[in-house]
Amino acid sequence: MWTIGFLVLFFGLLAAGMPIFLVLGACSAVLYLVSGQPIIGLAQNMIDQLNSTTLMSLPLFVMAAAFMRRGGVAQALVDVAAAWLGGVKGSLGLVAVVSCALFAAISGSSVATALAMGTILLPAMIERGYPRSFALGVLGASGTIGVVIPPSLALILYGIVTEQSVPRLFLAGIMPGLLQAAAFFVWVLWYARRKNFPSEAAMPFAQRMRVTWRAAPAMLVPVVVLGGIYGGFMTVTESAAMAAVVSLLISLFVYRGFRWTRTLEVIAEALSSAGVIMLIIATALVFGHWMTGSGIPAQLVKFVANMGLSTWEFLLATNIMLLIIGCFLEVVGTLLLVMPILAPALLPLHVDPVHFGIIFTHNMEVGLVHPPVGLNLYVLSTISDAPIGEVIRGILPFLILLLIVLALITYWPAMTLWLPDAVFGPAQGG
Repeated sequence: MWTIGFLVLFFGLLAAGMPIFLVLGACSAVLYLVSGQPIIGLAQNMIDQLNSTTLMSLPLFVMAAAFMRRGGVAQALVDVAAAWLGGVKGSLGLVAVVSCALFAAISGSSVATALAMGTILLPAMIERGYPRSFALGVLGASGTIGVVIPPSLALILYGIVTEQSVPRLFLAGIMPGLLQAAAFFVWVLWYARRKNFPSEAAMPFAQRMRVTWRAAPAMLVPVVVLGGIYGGFMTVTESAAMAAVVSLLISLFVYRGFRWTRTLEVIAEALSSAGVIMLIIATALVFGHWMTGSGIPAQLVKFVANMGLSTWEFLLATNIMLLIIGCFLEVVGTLLLVMPILAPALLPLHVDPVHFGIIFTHNMEVGLVHPPVGLNLYVLSTISDAPIGEVIRGILPFLILLLIVLALITYWPAMTLWLPDAVFGPAQGG
């Protein structure tokens, strides 16, 4: 009976519009009281759960994304994509896909990617005669690449919650991220030719090289992050700190997107965003800790085992469940709420936790572009003053592509695992 009451409380608070961190915090407090544990233990547990060096990388990556978004890095990436795609039908649509993939590989944030690229490319696409719904769709969908392609903030968090190797997760996300970008690129290319969208003028080779050279400093960030991690020079947290420093220096002295006197303003903006994320993480980790100690995950594993589900049936049911949950919760909330329950069921069902991490994060990509809580939809609606319905119409073809890619990722694990296995060797127990 208390379980039903808890669910009513949880979804009732969400429906009332209470922020997710307050919902999780209030529900955790109720669970502590019902189980007879002292409420002071909740605060102590919260502090203990946050005592993680890997977790420190999250606010640092958020800060790096803020520097790049405000510092002119996004414009440099758009310029280099436009330089090499000029002369092709629908050039700006293709530029949107490529530049979003490049910016995602630097920032690790889907919302930051959609915001930065939408601000730059949306007015340009509308001015060149692209339908606004199409422009909104391609930018919103391409922004989701930031959820799975490294350095993904969602993959860092998944690694912390499930105690998986973050470098291995980063490598596992590369091929699915490229597959998604390729699917969007091919569809935009076909649709642009069908609708006879305009093409941008092709640049002479020498000019292309000059634009590419100017964009080279922007690509220092993924080189620093991934090179430092896989070269064995830095941990994930140290690479995040270096990413923030390099992003700041590039923004101030190369692209000069803001003056040094406004550095504190940008840092404050980044810390505000990071603070929201850390509040959600703090309350959700406590919730997950109670859930694990309660024995509910073990009961779930036993229930699934008694049902006799095969691996593919379990993955199908999980995908459906995650797509439904994604209608109501954003990425961080879903991950922190669901994974402590699902993680113990993976190995008994012969599901590699790294492979499942990519399945999970791709489901979160879909959640970012479907109502009612698709953050990318609201970001683009805000910056364009377009009705949310228009954004949804533009996103629908890409939503179908995302579901096709999700099916490939789910049932073709070799695509996800071959790169981390090649670099690190097969995972023990995987």
